Formats: sequence, structure tokens, C-alpha cells
Amino acid sequence: MLLRFAEVKMHGLRGKRVLVTGGASGIGAATAARFLQEGAAVSILDRDEQANERIARELHGLAGTFQADVSHQGQVEAALAKAIRAMGGLDVLINNAGISIRHPFLEITPDDWNKVLSVNLTGMFYVAQLAARHMVKDQGGVILQTASTNGIMGYPYYADYNASKAGVIELTRSMALELAPKVRVNAVAPGYVLTPMQRAEYTDQMLEEVNRKIPLRRHAQPEEVAGLFAFLASDDAAYITGHVYVIDGAEIAGGLASR
Repeated sequence: MLLRFAEVKMHGLRGKRVLVTGGASGIGAATAARFLQEGAAVSILDRDEQANERIARELHGLAGTFQADVSHQGQVEAALAKAIRAMGGLDVLINNAGISIRHPFLEITPDDWNKVLSVNLTGMFYVAQLAARHMVKDQGGVILQTASTNGIMGYPYYADYNASKAGVIELTRSMALELAPKVRVNAVAPGYVLTPMQRAEYTDQMLEEVNRKIPLRRHAQPEEVAGLFAFLASDDAAYITGHVYVIDGAEIAGGLASR
């Protein structure tokens, strides 16, 4: 069950038209819930039809849920057009859809590599470019992209995922330079977040081992990442663009001595 937020805190989000990709579960679903609480109009784009149906039942007031695989440009174009029609425009994009596969570097197949990069980087490019074209022609907007601490430092068993998230970071910086002043672009780089994707890849013992190395001694909750997205999209962050904001409980603040 998604957590509810107690009160509206951010300035300038009420009435904003927001699209969240990968919004049917995990960080995306929590972010959609947060923007609804802030008074925004929210649409979700996700490739999982059943998850879309479930989130539509859980989050009352969604402007719509739209099925699309972000790695297919045609599907993205069709779904984005439908979302924009449903909301009457687009002010904020939360470019969040992503996948990961835990496997050793020597066992990554070309298909594995292409699958992860096509969703996490190429798919993010498709969505961002189409949204940006609309925003530039309209009144501007905000694009926020989900990166990861995996894109900042090395992690074993995730070489393809790490490479994709490093690409997201540089894509974000380049977009911010080219799209200013009409569109602000930032990335959020979570560390370990207790999402369904994380639960599927880690045993309870592995999760506890991770918690012991994080200074705050726990995983983040998806709602905590959603709060950062809400701030960066709001008028409170009107002078913030072109940067990557880490939310990781200080996990990467130190080197080997902190492990």
C-alpha cells in the first residue's frame, strides 16, 4: 500500500501536468502519489498492463495510465501524445522507467546488454526528447531523470546497469545546457531503495548486509525519493538545473574505510 503524504509543502506544483514513466510500481508509483498529493494532474506510463490497472485502482485521481515500452520509440510517441491530450499539456516529466539484471560481467550476453541499455538509456532519451520538444514549443517545463549511485561509482554484478546510469547522468547535463532557459533538467541518483525490483534480486541476508554498510543503516523508502523529485520539480528549485542529486544515506560519502 502506498504511503500518503500529510500535507502540501512545495510551491508551484498545484495544477502542474506531470507524466511519470515506470510509474506503476516502486519509486515511480510513490512519485505519482506524491504529485497527486501536491495537487498536480498526473499520468503514468508503464509497459506492465496489469500493474497499470492496479495503480489506477490504488491512486484515485490519475489523469490516465498508458501502456508503452520506452525502448520502442513508436510506442513512446503514441503514449506521450495520449497523456498530453488527457492532461491538456505537459509541465513535468519524471523520466524513471528502468530495469536491472544482476549477473557477473563475464556472463553478460549481447542480448542482456542491449536489453538494459535500450530501456535505461535509449528509452530515457526517446521520452526526454519528445517531452522536451513539446515543452520548448509551449511554456517550458521540468525534466527529472532517475539515475543511480551505480552511475557514479563502480558496483560488481551490474556492469550494464552501471554503464546505462552513467549515460543518464551525462545525458542530463547535456540536456540542461541545451534546453535552458525554458526547460530545467536534473537527475536523482538513489542508492539502495527498498522497491519490488530490489526485493526480487536480493535475499533477506543480502539486504541486511547492505544495511550494515550504509551509515543510516537502512534502505531508502520510495516515498523519500519521491519527496526529492517533488522539490526539484517545484518553484522552490527554480534556479536548480544541470545537476545530479544523490539520496543514499551517505553510502558513497566515504571510500573503502567506510565499508
